[in-house]
Amino acid sequence: MDQVGAVIVTWNSAEDIAACIRAARKAGVAKIVVVDNGSTDHTRQLVALIEDVKLLEFPENLGFAGGVNQGVAALDTAYVLILNPDCFVESGLEAMKRAARDGAAGGMLLGEDGKLQHGFAVRRLPSATTLIFEVLGINRIFAGNPVNRRYRCDGFDATIEQQVEQPPAAFLLVKKDVFVALNGMDTEFWPVWFEDVDFCARLLSAGYRIRYCPEAKATHRGGSSVKKIFWPFKELAWYGSLLRYSIQHFGWLSSRLVVLAVAAASVPRALTGIIFRRQGVRTLGVYADVLRLAWMSLVHNRVDIRRFGRHLEGADYL
Repeated sequence: MDQVGAVIVTWNSAEDIAACIRAARKAGVAKIVVVDNGSTDHTRQLVALIEDVKLLEFPENLGFAGGVNQGVAALDTAYVLILNPDCFVESGLEAMKRAARDGAAGGMLLGEDGKLQHGFAVRRLPSATTLIFEVLGINRIFAGNPVNRRYRCDGFDATIEQQVEQPPAAFLLVKKDVFVALNGMDTEFWPVWFEDVDFCARLLSAGYRIRYCPEAKATHRGGSSVKKIFWPFKELAWYGSLLRYSIQHFGWLSSRLVVLAVAAASVPRALTGIIFRRQGVRTLGVYADVLRLAWMSLVHNRVDIRRFGRHLEGADYL
């Protein structure tokens, strides 16, 4: 059957999950799988009370990619809607399904103010220069630079359907057979960041297409789970995923330039952390480990964020 099933990966998402499920059902989602990555709030209890929702509970954190893969495997629908728990579908699922017939489709992501989330709803795949500018803070300090404008699709006309490169997995519809053919998301992007970018890059490289569908609309609060990640591990996870993406998708020289940018940015970011975050010596430890991640990727051509789990002490994470 030509149905749409939804996969929602949760982590301490009690404030959003019920509304997310209600909205998805109202929009026409036929089946829903919630994959819980070790929540410590009452997310699981809330989901268990909702009829006809399949709950997959994991005591350990599989990461976003691992959670999505488990959820997709549990669905037998032709299409899979990957949905963040703080993303509430409003309309256009049938149009989104037509747009995804050649691979995948994203939609119009609106903030709580009702405006398009420019720079997030649609992006281009990052180049090595893009990531170097991100790491060095150039895109933040000089947001109007041409590299950043291209990356964040400045001037994007959100009213017309068109081919795009990278809609976020907060609201992404994929044909299930395409997802399976690509072996799902790469679980080495753990626990979060760049797994959807990598997936879109591999999808396009395999000859499939991604469309933007303006008729498909969803309200996205954004960052609900990410904001709860303990700061030291957030830094390591972001850098680790960025480095892994560089290794996977750039040539030898380009990936090494990204590594050097990460190393160069570590010192000023450590000083900023000490001064403004008041993290003291811990900040030095975090950025020392960022340097170790950079060295690992430079010498061994791999990144293993799991070995830095000591930064999780006393805190949960996504």
